[in-house]
Order: sequence, then C-alpha cells, then structure tokens
Amino acid sequence: MLTVLFDGLAYGMLLFVLAVGLSITLGLMNFINLAHGAFAMAGGYIAVVLMQRFGLSLYWSLPVAFVVTAALGAFLERTLYVHLYDKPHLEQVMFTIGLVFMSVAAVDYFMGASPQIVDVPKSLEGNFDIGDLSINKYRLFVIVFCAALTVALQLGLSKTRFGSRLRAAVDDARVARGLGVNVTAIFALTFAFGSGLAGLGGALGAAIFSLDPQFPLKFMIYFLVVIAVGGTTTITGPFFASILLGVADVAGKYYTPTIAGQKIQIGGFVIYTIMVLVLIFRPQGLFGRAPGK
Repeated sequence: MLTVLFDGLAYGMLLFVLAVGLSITLGLMNFINLAHGAFAMAGGYIAVVLMQRFGLSLYWSLPVAFVVTAALGAFLERTLYVHLYDKPHLEQVMFTIGLVFMSVAAVDYFMGASPQIVDVPKSLEGNFDIGDLSINKYRLFVIVFCAALTVALQLGLSKTRFGSRLRAAVDDARVARGLGVNVTAIFALTFAFGSGLAGLGGALGAAIFSLDPQFPLKFMIYFLVVIAVGGTTTITGPFFASILLGVADVAGKYYTPTIAGQKIQIGGFVIYTIMVLVLIFRPQGLFGRAPGK
C-alpha cells in the first residue's frame, strides 16, 4: 500500500509540473493551448539528445530543457499565438491541435518512432528500504524537486510584483495598460514560462514515461483532466488534482481485478470516472472558486 502511495505521489507530482503551464495559460490568460504537450515532448527530446549524444548529465539537461522550450514558447507566442488571444475558443482549439499533429510528424521524421530510453545518473539508480517501503531513488528525487518547484511557483504568483501584474492584466487588460503594465510582455513571459515548465516536466519524465512522437496525444487528455478536476483559479487546485489522479491511476494499475482469467487495467476508468463526477457536481473543479466568489 505504501509503495502504491509513493509511486502515485511521484507520478502525480510529475503530472502537475507537466500540466501547470496549461493551467496558467488557460486559467490566467484564458487561452486554450492543446499543444501544451508538444512543449513537454520537446523538453524530453532535448534532454535525450543532450544525454545520449553529448554526454551531458541529467542535472544539466533539466535547466537546458527548460530554457530552450521557454525560448521556443516565447518565439511561437510572439509569431503565432498572439494572433489568437481574442479569437473564439473553437479557433484556438483547432489551431493548437494542428500544431500537435505537426510536432508529432516532425519528431517522428527527425527522431524516429521508437521510444527513447533515458539513463538516470548512477546516484539516482536503484532503491533503498525504509521498513516495508521500497523507495526508488529517482522517484524520490522527482517528488522533492517538484515539491520545491511547486512552492516556488505559488510564492512567485502570489507574493511578487510580476504575479500581481499578471493578475491585473488578466482581470482587465485595458485598465492594466492604463496603469502602466506592459500586458504584452506579461503575457509573453507567462506563456514562455508555462512552456518551459512543460519542457522541464518532459525532461524529468523521460526516464519514467514512454517518450515517443505520440507523447502529446497520449497525455493531452491527462492535462485536461487535471484542469477539469483541479480548476483553473488557483495553482493549488491542479496540484492536489494531480496527486489525486496520480495515486488513483497507479492504484488502478497495481490492484487489477481478474475477469475470465485476464487482468483488467482500471486506472484509466478510475480517472475518467472522477472527472465525470466532478464535472457534474462541481464544474468549477474540486479546488476552484465558483464564479462570483
């Protein structure tokens, strides 16, 4: 049981880092970016190339993946995304889905369709035991790293001048501009930062998830489930939703019922059931604020 909780916590933490950028762009910028997973895939492949072809360690590959994907996000935001901020959500969805399929095709052409294997540093290999609990070193590293990142992100959005300017720009961009806030720069930096977080999550998860060109399509629904369950009005909402879904998914894979002699994976069923119930009974998300409150 403790192993399930530990693995679920690691999976949920990683899912949060992958999805929080989408929460920021959707909740704070009111923009639906279904191509968010493409930035995560880009970060994962950047880490793979740096480690396999240039011999760089994971510790150095992580910040490089963040910076490169953030720069890519800033470039695309200024050249493509900025023209869609005032468009209907349907146009945003169709545009970003198109980007997903373009990225899948490009990665498949240049990197091949085979899943990529990432070797973690020797210091993070193996397990150690605490009583009956066997702790994987790399998953423990992921938990500690993501927890520290979550605290820093929450403080940055709630306690800094940038966070207050971002909230002002979202509440009323015209008034914010009148008060001297550079709304264009704020949105560009926010989008770039969210993209960088996705790339960082992709680099972290390359040793846990199967990294292949289909990654953005496979995880798109997970990102949306995190947003649906956690809400978009806070950072803590998607965080707790990610933990809940991570534990539920891992538990569903560990405890598999046997029907007609075959084991049935119920992790996905549990996750989607939670999402449907939340959408029915609490559409603003378990941890989101209702409109007008």
